[in-house]
This record gives sequence, C-alpha cells and structure tokens, in this order.
Amino acid sequence: GRAELKRMLPYLDFDNGRFPIRGGLYHKRGGTARHDAVAWGFARGADQQGVDLIQNCEVTGIDVSGGRVTGVQTSRGAIRAGKVAILAAGRAGQVAAMAGLRLPIESHVLQAFVTEGLKPVLDNVVTFGMGHFYISQSDKGGLVFGGDLDFYASYAARGSLARQEAVAEAAMALMPAIGKARVLRSWGGIMDMTPDGSPIIDKTPVEGLYLDAGWCYGGFKAVPASGWAMAHLLATDRPHPTAARLRLDRFTTGRGLMDEEGKGAQHNLH
Repeated sequence: GRAELKRMLPYLDFDNGRFPIRGGLYHKRGGTARHDAVAWGFARGADQQGVDLIQNCEVTGIDVSGGRVTGVQTSRGAIRAGKVAILAAGRAGQVAAMAGLRLPIESHVLQAFVTEGLKPVLDNVVTFGMGHFYISQSDKGGLVFGGDLDFYASYAARGSLARQEAVAEAAMALMPAIGKARVLRSWGGIMDMTPDGSPIIDKTPVEGLYLDAGWCYGGFKAVPASGWAMAHLLATDRPHPTAARLRLDRFTTGRGLMDEEGKGAQHNLH
C-alpha cells in the first residue's frame, strides 16, 4: 500500500499532480545483474565446454547454395558450416539480409543514462509504468535509468534529444531529487522489435539457417531460457516445447500472433 511504499521509498513524489502514487508491486526476489559480467560469465562457460570464441571477427556474408546454408564469410576469412544460427539482436535484420531474408523486425534505439557516483540511496529497482521509466543504483554509486524507445527505426547506437528530455521529465515526476544529480553519460542500445512484441526462435526458409531474435526489451533477461531453446532447435531440428509458438511464419500466416492487447500487430505498440 501507499504507507508501506512511503516507508520503503520516501524520496518518491507520492502526490505528483499528474501521476500520484497510490500503491505498487513488490518483487522481493528481484534484482539486477551487470551485463558485461554476465556476458563474460557465459563466454568463460562456453570456452570451458570447448566452444571456439573468435573475437573481432565481423560476419560479412552468408553462403547459400541450392537453398541451403554452407557457411559464412568473415573479415578473417570463410568458415564452412552445415548449420548457422543468427543471434544478432538489433542487427538481426541486417545479418539475415545477407542470406536474402527480410525479417518482420524493426530496430529501434533504447537509451540509458548514468549519473555521477552518489552515496547509497536505492537498494532496489524502481519502475514507473506511466512514464515508462526505471531507475536503480550501480555498485559504483551512479544512478542508472532509462525510459521508452526512440520511435523511429535506426541502427545508430545513440538516441535523440527529444527522448532524453522525455526520460528526464519522467525521472523528475517520479523522483524530484534526481534533478540535483549530474548525468555523466548516455548510450543507446539497438532493440529488435517484432510486431507482436514476442520473439522468434525458429528455422528460416534457408535450410540449415536458424534464427533467435525479436526479443524487444527482454533479451538480456531471457538469455538462459532462449539459449536452451535455441540449442535444442539446432541439435534436434525441432522446436523446444517452450518455444513452439515462437514461429517465424506467424507473421505471414497470421496464425499464432501473440496479440495480448487486442490492438493488432504494430511495431510501435511495443
């Protein structure tokens, strides 16, 4: 309830004229994870299992012969392969185009911001649905926060000033004290957005070419499950039961579209 929230988060603006806070949802087991640490953890685990990780190696082409993938071209030479998987997040559409495929995905920039280091003030993640805003504090003391997408398709890893302003407005509406902190830097990540807001884990029309993409905002959090499902698909050529509905052709046939809000399949609704 409101009183309990005030005890936990006394620095929020509970009586904001436009978005007064009446209550909230509390997920006690929730937490945060450092993206770089998680990435390196998976890399070390894969290396220990015998996976070859080739760094600084750009894919420049996908070789297809007779409707079947035969390998990839890279900045360090050709790699022959009978199976190739595309897991390129916001760049998935560009990589798939190398095999002549056009994906039902738009790439949009999602900005994040970090302030100067401060004394501990936030020991959890606070999200603000009406402002599409979130904020937490890093172990170095910086407040890390962000908001909604830049609503134009782009591969640029930077965002617009208009969206920065909107995020700042949401921050001040929720937590006015943040106005005293100095923003040190911002960056933009490229989100692979599907029309129905749900991902794709499936075979493509090119034999031997597989796709795991369209995770919208949730790819990082879903990595363990999506990796498990994708590995099953690659090994058996059959979808894992948990990913059986995440078909690529649902956007062609209209069957199985995950339109939870009943508004039709539109990129800009997610």
